[in-house]
Amino acid sequence: MKFDTTYLGPQGKHAEDEAYHGSRYADVKAAIFQNAYYLTWGDEGEQPLPVYAVTLGRILRGVVPGCLPWQFKAAAMRAVESKADMRWGEDGRGFRRLLHPNSICLFGRWIIDGENSYSGYFRQGSEALIVARYSTCCTETRRGYTRSLSLVGKLYPTTDTDHVDPLETANFITQEDIGGERTQYINDAELRNAPNVTPWRRGWGTPILLISGLLFKFVNVEPAIRQLHTIAELGKPPDEQTRTPEFMQLTVSDEQPYVQGGALDFRDEILEHLDEGGQSCRDDRKLVFNVDVTDHGTRRGVLAQRWQFDDWQRIGRIEFTEAVASYNGDFVIHFSHPNWRTDRNDPATSVRAT
Repeated sequence: MKFDTTYLGPQGKHAEDEAYHGSRYADVKAAIFQNAYYLTWGDEGEQPLPVYAVTLGRILRGVVPGCLPWQFKAAAMRAVESKADMRWGEDGRGFRRLLHPNSICLFGRWIIDGENSYSGYFRQGSEALIVARYSTCCTETRRGYTRSLSLVGKLYPTTDTDHVDPLETANFITQEDIGGERTQYINDAELRNAPNVTPWRRGWGTPILLISGLLFKFVNVEPAIRQLHTIAELGKPPDEQTRTPEFMQLTVSDEQPYVQGGALDFRDEILEHLDEGGQSCRDDRKLVFNVDVTDHGTRRGVLAQRWQFDDWQRIGRIEFTEAVASYNGDFVIHFSHPNWRTDRNDPATSVRAT
């Protein structure tokens, strides 16, 4: 398959978004594996993974009144309003992400085994299937350069990989400093739903970050925080009070080995964790993330923002066993941004209609 690096696709909502009533884990997984960028990862002769550029021109496309609708604004509103898990579009080619276009998708289990006071799939004993997307904020994918690593995920309220009925998912979004870090290994990245923001680290990409912040503030109030109430309400009885942690942090387990290599693409790094010579999903190959939560965090600063957290509590882990870098993982899978609530535990306080 020839991959078109210039394709944009529909950024705003369309009929596919309105018709969403859940999806099947097996269907989503099969679709993402369908058009991998390689036949066997790591084999000699395989082409390098494509790198899709993030540009100011694409961010500003349609911003001039009287021309096309502002595509970035349409994308931001769709990210909040659409709950769709896959967005194929009328031509089946999906849509080009204006931010975070380069990624790898992962598959595994969300496991909460630590005692805690939260509801839904944060509750102790919860276990769910997870489809995740690990990406960078912008064009740069290699270690040794400024980039912001991000992990977003969707939880299916089941452990049956072949469940028959479509299930609605709960999505989360975590990231490093939005301005960027120079994290050498994914093992050392701290991914949070409320990341720090250091705008000047973006260099020439700073205008993109500033425009993104202003637009997301307009669309969803808080441009740099992604609430977690969808997970706290997944599988929860309607009459039970929602109890959501305010902050979540994902870090690679201390037992995970480090993958060496200069200027290594993060996608190759993750594949090395899970795949050795094409032997993906071996029993002894896992990529494990710790799940820590807290309700105690203080933010300082306006443009540049710093968080101070206290009392992190480890309540579980995510165990990934498979991964693939593919066109559908970059262009078709969709992760809904949680709607902002002034009280994260009260749906009636949503700022925008769901």
